[in-house]
Amino acid sequence: MDPICTHTGSITVLDLPEEIPGCEDCLAIGGRWVHLRMCQSCGHIGCCDSSPHRHASAHARDGQHPIARSAEPGEDWSWCYIDQVAFVVKG
Repeated sequence: MDPICTHTGSITVLDLPEEIPGCEDCLAIGGRWVHLRMCQSCGHIGCCDSSPHRHASAHARDGQHPIARSAEPGEDWSWCYIDQVAFVVKG
């Protein structure tokens, strides 16, 4: 059986912004990032877990926003931090 995300009801933001200057939190502290993720509850842009500060997963924990999508060009997958499962939202 394939794992399923039980938090898809929290998704309210589907589309990436036209311009993404970088991880909002890294920009505020002068940090650096590897890849970007967008919270699908509020649209917050954070850095991935390969980045030094892991702002996207911290946002998911602290803000109780479980799902983020890749904000990388050409990628459309999402990740649920609670269920630990990747999936594609069909919009």
